[in-house]
This record gives sequence, C-alpha cells and structure tokens, in this order.
Amino acid sequence: MSASGGTRAIVAALLANLSIAVAKFVAFLFSGSSSMLAESVHSLADSGNQGLLLLGGKRAQRVATPQHPFGFGRERYIYAFLVSIVLFSVGGMFALYEGYEKIKHPHELEHWYWPVGVLVFAIIAEGFSFRTAIKESNPLRGKKSWKEFIRHAKAPELPVVLLEDLGALVGLILALGGVGLALLTGDGVWDGVGTLCIGILLIVIALVLAVETKSLLLGEAAGADAVRQIEAAAVAGDTVTGIIHMRTLHLGPEELLVAAKIAVRHDGTATEIASAIDAAESRIREAVPIARVIYLEPDIYSESEAAKGPDPEATPGGPTTPPAAH
Repeated sequence: MSASGGTRAIVAALLANLSIAVAKFVAFLFSGSSSMLAESVHSLADSGNQGLLLLGGKRAQRVATPQHPFGFGRERYIYAFLVSIVLFSVGGMFALYEGYEKIKHPHELEHWYWPVGVLVFAIIAEGFSFRTAIKESNPLRGKKSWKEFIRHAKAPELPVVLLEDLGALVGLILALGGVGLALLTGDGVWDGVGTLCIGILLIVIALVLAVETKSLLLGEAAGADAVRQIEAAAVAGDTVTGIIHMRTLHLGPEELLVAAKIAVRHDGTATEIASAIDAAESRIREAVPIARVIYLEPDIYSESEAAKGPDPEATPGGPTTPPAAH
C-alpha cells in the first residue's frame, strides 16, 4: 500500500511541478520578477526530486546479491536524502541569492498580470498535488498526527512529497505577497523580501527532511506495535517460553530484520526446539508480513544471568527483558 500510494503521490507532484515550472519561467521572462525566477527554480528542483524518488523506488526492487545479501531496500532512503540536499542547495540557496540581489538592485515589475496569474494557477495545481499526497497518506497515518506520521514513517516518499507540497504552497503565498506588495508600493524590494522568505522556508524543510532521512539511513527499529506483535507471535507456542532479548532493524520500508534470543524449555529435544523455532518464524511472518529476515537463537533463561544486566558487547542498545510468563 505504501509503495503504490507513494508512487501515485510522486507522479501527481511531478506533473504539477513540471507544468508550474514552465508557467513560472514564462512569467519571469515577461515580468522580471525574482520571486518568479526563484519559484520556477524551486518547481524545477521539486520535479528533479520526484524523479529521484521514483528512481530510488525502482532501484530498491533489485534482487539481493552476494555482495548485498539483504537487498537494496535502503536505496529509497538514500535518494530521499539526496532530495533534501537538492532542496537545500538548488532551491533554498538559489532563492536566498536571488532575494539578496533583488533587494540590492530592485526594479519595478513589468506585466504584473503574468506573475499574478501564474501564481494563482500554481496554487491550484499544488493544491491538487497536496490533496493527492494527503489522500494517499491517510490510510498509513491512521490515528497519528501529521507530525508523528512524518517523524515515524518508514517509507520516505510520502513524507517527502507532503513537506515539498506544503513548502510549495506556502512559498507560492509568500511569492504572491511579495509581488502584491511590490505592485502596491511600487518598490521592487518587496519582491526580493518575498524571495528571501521562500529561501528560508526551503532550507528549513530541507533540514527537516535531512534529519528524518538520516535516522532512516542509520537504521531504525520496528514500530512499537510491530514489536509487540512479533513478541506475542514468538511466544505463542509451548516450547518457546519467552524472549530474552530482541533487536529489529528496517532493511527498507517494507523489509524488517528480526534477531532474538528466545527462552526454551530446558528439557526440550533438539528436534522439538528446531520445530518450535520454525513455527515461531512462521507466526512472526504471519503477524508482521514485512519481517522477511528472522534469526532466532534458542537459550535457557536464567534469572541470575538476567539480573547482571545487558552485555553491551553482545546486546548493544538496550536492557535484557525477562520472558513472558506462561
């Protein structure tokens, strides 16, 4: 669902941004508005960003190789991070430069109806793209707030498109305000001020995207609900009595690695334990389908060993948890 929904949102944003970029550049040629030039570069950068997201999604589908045995799912994170860099450098920094030049060397707008008309058209087109992104995100978002969804989503495409579209809409309003004030006052400085505001906005959004995608690149654990489902599925049998400790890691948005040391009965035979592990893996995959790589290590739970606390060399990142009671 997330992959197909993300693709629809990306394509909608790509089509909207391409048409808007052309319209804005035409308006710049006729009016000389720096806000229009900054916005046209912004839309062109956004179009390139959507292309990067589509490319990342395609490359992530490659089959695993001996050199990359866990596949290429994280390529989606890499390309999302590249989007933040493009948005910062091409979009934000260019807009700051254009705004500075416009304030330093202001000139009166010509053919004002071009930028105003294009901005109105762009707001409508971006609104359509933003609406598509919201519609595709809602099934995945569930009861989470939009802030929680963007911060904790494992698939990067929808948060990226949402933030880009939001930034584009706010940027268009800022550009319209700058052009409007320049027309009302006859002072082209306001057009430059609007452009500076657009640059600051784009840089802030780029930094937010960079922080969130960096976390995904470093490797995030499964969500709390998924962890609870995995734990419940692992100990549903008779032989497995609990989980001594467990680690999860997203290999990609729809690929999860599960590694756990499980407590088994001390009187179980090797055949019984092997069968119990196979059954536990099947239950985990049924409960959490994206858990595609599962490693379960059987052990005898010892309260005295658990009381010593976690071994940072063997189990980094968290305390040992006792098995669930049966």
